[in-house]
Amino acid sequence: MSKNYLSVISQALHYVSFSCKKPATRFDKAALIFSIDVDVGSQRLGEKNGGKNNHNVHDYLSESVIGRVEEQAVPLLLQAFNDLGVPVTFALRGQLAEVENSIIALILRSPVKHDIGAHGYYHRTFTTLSRVEAEKELEMISEGMKKFGIKPRSFVFPKNRVAHLSLLEKWGYLCFRAYGDLLRDGMFVKKCRNLYDVHPGLYLGKCSNPIFLNKIINIAVKYRAPLHVWFHPWDFGNSPKAVNMKIVKVLQPFLKHAKQEQDNDTLEFETMRSIAEKTARARWQQCGNPLGF
Repeated sequence: MSKNYLSVISQALHYVSFSCKKPATRFDKAALIFSIDVDVGSQRLGEKNGGKNNHNVHDYLSESVIGRVEEQAVPLLLQAFNDLGVPVTFALRGQLAEVENSIIALILRSPVKHDIGAHGYYHRTFTTLSRVEAEKELEMISEGMKKFGIKPRSFVFPKNRVAHLSLLEKWGYLCFRAYGDLLRDGMFVKKCRNLYDVHPGLYLGKCSNPIFLNKIINIAVKYRAPLHVWFHPWDFGNSPKAVNMKIVKVLQPFLKHAKQEQDNDTLEFETMRSIAEKTARARWQQCGNPLGF
């Protein structure tokens, strides 16, 4: 069975699952959160590493190839979100700060205030790192992002393998995206230690059906729940033409349906950081005002 069919089946099963089980988290309105995993972000970065880091990034493609694809795809995706005024979380590789590139500058110049989070330094799986190695990566991310005036507060673990949460706290992160799949995905934001798991709800794979996407949005609206959608730029294709085609056929209809719900005052667009901050404020109000006065 092809990955395209598996993607459609996965979305259909997510729809059934979300229809049968009420979400654990509710807000005043539904929330739609996008996080985009930028695994490399620059062809020059792949060339700089000389192929030694390829195995940390992709099973078949080199860092240079992924970097080239993302350099083409990210500006097109950014424009699509900007056109509709939708803020998203861009989870960037810390090592991007080592090379001259346009992605960070492009996001910072955006008229929409996006959340720039971290996605490891070398895109190494955190479950394979010792505490010392993980802390070194977080330190390098902090120093590199500081050059651009960025202090990331959202963290997306490479390959979604969660580890070393206490170090995320130490380095000032507020939230992370936990591991998810068909059985573990959900519509909730959960406190873990002093961090917030902005839990994944749906992976936007290579073949997505706008009908199911819109139906899932409708469920989030019904229950005033958070829906966290995530993907990689290379999921949209390996050429500008392919990326644009998927933006037009899948992303834009999805966003426009969500915008209609926003116009109806039933949905808000959030980033990982903003929904975590909203959850933290709500918890503080509940704890500080237990009688509701």
